[in-house]
Amino acid sequence: MRNYSSQLNKDLYFDPYLFISITLLSLMGLVFLFSASQGSYDATIKQFVFVIFGLLLMFFLSQPDPDFYKNNSLIFLISSIILIIATFIFGNEINGAKRWLNFGFFSLQSSEIIKIALPVFLAAYLYDKPLPISFKNTLICIILILILTNFVRIQPDLGTSLVILVAGLYILFLAGLSWRFIGVSIGIFLLSLPFIWNNFLEPFQRQRILTLFDPANDPYGSGWNITQSKIAIGSGGILGKGYQEGSQAHLDFLPETETDFIFSVIAEEFGFLGVCVVLLIFFFIMFRCLYLALNARDRFCRLTIGGLSLIFISTVFINLAMVIGIIPVVGMPLPFISKGGSSLLSFYISFGIIISMATHKKLMRR
Repeated sequence: MRNYSSQLNKDLYFDPYLFISITLLSLMGLVFLFSASQGSYDATIKQFVFVIFGLLLMFFLSQPDPDFYKNNSLIFLISSIILIIATFIFGNEINGAKRWLNFGFFSLQSSEIIKIALPVFLAAYLYDKPLPISFKNTLICIILILILTNFVRIQPDLGTSLVILVAGLYILFLAGLSWRFIGVSIGIFLLSLPFIWNNFLEPFQRQRILTLFDPANDPYGSGWNITQSKIAIGSGGILGKGYQEGSQAHLDFLPETETDFIFSVIAEEFGFLGVCVVLLIFFFIMFRCLYLALNARDRFCRLTIGGLSLIFISTVFINLAMVIGIIPVVGMPLPFISKGGSSLLSFYISFGIIISMATHKKLMRR
């Protein structure tokens, strides 16, 4: 693929591949959301405002030189930690979870900011460290990752906490973590599973995991979401039932149609062909990001692009795996499609940073 990520002029930086594909996905998301929300103009218009603002924000954040993000990564991280702490103190409690800060016109899910700040900081911290990464630097990074992951877990928000955990681990892996350390860590994790099960998971989270293996055990309770999602996806067939004709979504059998299970609505109404179109756009964005990471100007840019791209890929995978029932329901939106301002803006911010890393090239001195 020829690289058309370029400087439009001496002041503007732009990647047409990412910008067009993300814009297309966002506009498709508005169409899907209108149906999933039972034709709610309020929900769709609010999401449209976030899309327009997010695209402008993505373009604005792509303009600074990567050194700006590297030099200010600690400030970014500290600010996101302050937001997390403020959420514990002042946050709104919804369905037993304190995840949002209410600013009047907008509710911010503070954990979405950590999801960006952590990998950028770790990339800035590790970019000039000798390879393989020393045990001391590895330990510092892991302690930070676990602390921030636990902050989000106790909100409680298992899905986002897992993304934050893997976000940090991605950077460590890409930065040159030794395979011996990876092997030992996996062994320790497997041995710790009983302790994690008994001490770190809420009762409803344990039930979701048990339901994964036998959803028929409680079809009208904990197994309802997965069962109805599978019915919706399977009933769509090749061409789907038609726009706004999905019975599972529009007869209120399918839960959380605007957020976690919007992919099930797409599959029911647009069928296998519609799903393929959506997945092709996602795959194009993924491969474009990995291409940009391989061709970034320096190690910091490669780590940042790689880390943020893998977070995006993981979020897509977790949502799709959740709705088809191969992992527990953890509450994970589908990027650029699901309703939700904080999650939506976090991905626009991420891709603004990615474009900055990809389009700014250092001038070679003679």
